[in-house]
Amino acid sequence: MTAIGFDTPGEADVLYPTIVSVPELAAGDVLIKVSHAGVNRPDVIQRQGNYPPPEGASPILGLEVAGSVVAVGEGVDDSMLGQKVCALVPGGGYAEYCVTPAGHCLSIPEGLSAAEAAAMPETTFTVWHNVFERAWATEGETLLIHGGTSGIGTMATKLAKLFGLKTIVTCGSEAKCDAARVIGADHAINYRKVDFVEAVKDITHGKGVQIVLDMVAGEYTPRSLKCLAPDGRLVTIAVLGGAKATINMAQVMVRRLTLTGSTLRARSDMFKTLLAQEISRNAWPFVESGQLRPVMDKVFPLHEAAKAHERMEAGQHIGKIVLEVNQ
Repeated sequence: MTAIGFDTPGEADVLYPTIVSVPELAAGDVLIKVSHAGVNRPDVIQRQGNYPPPEGASPILGLEVAGSVVAVGEGVDDSMLGQKVCALVPGGGYAEYCVTPAGHCLSIPEGLSAAEAAAMPETTFTVWHNVFERAWATEGETLLIHGGTSGIGTMATKLAKLFGLKTIVTCGSEAKCDAARVIGADHAINYRKVDFVEAVKDITHGKGVQIVLDMVAGEYTPRSLKCLAPDGRLVTIAVLGGAKATINMAQVMVRRLTLTGSTLRARSDMFKTLLAQEISRNAWPFVESGQLRPVMDKVFPLHEAAKAHERMEAGQHIGKIVLEVNQ
């Protein structure tokens, strides 16, 4: 099969199409003929040599796919054969065929295109676990989202709106702020022009927000803590601004703040299966009804994976970048 590979870590131009063996099925797995694959920031970091795949995972990039199940492993019901699914995968998405545990698949309902379906798993799994499970998001609360026009940011905005939360997002330009409002954000802050801490204070009349979803970390961490209301929760899902931060622990204690975070790829297959079931029960009905769709940026053919990475690294995209693998 054709897949995207790279010999040594580097810039986007190290990516190239290559021929590799179709992956083998293990018990509990399904083999998916990939129609489309989502492009995510961890793919870029892996390509750069800073995010090695977990033990046993495919070294091929790609953490989410959409396509059709063409084979099933031992213990998987044959009824899955031929089903159109999207799936969270441990690696291997940038290829014509991909293997993943059957429990990590979600059905593709009518009205959801294959490209849109491929853009759903990574963001939906990440947002659901971190905002709704780890941060206990509750109707009526306010969520501050850093990176409001990213794939994660746009999905967080949409899910928050569906579950009765108010949203404030930070973006790097007025154009992105405008786009974020169209997507559904209640407020958008251009962090290049305005101190987001002061802006949040003004928007909330000094009360602060209940939750911050942060993919920046570094020097953002103490500033994000200042945005929280008493009993607020800060959830970190990436460290694009640096892995270390200095914070005032006395303020954490006095204001009863919660700091948490997670990574998804290395979690157990059972954890991801349970998370998929939770999403299927709570969020997927909105997909089936047409109320929840990913924000799509651009679709590239598989052989232009390098261009897709360049677009992501340029930071001009709004929503999800996807690769078309098989038509």
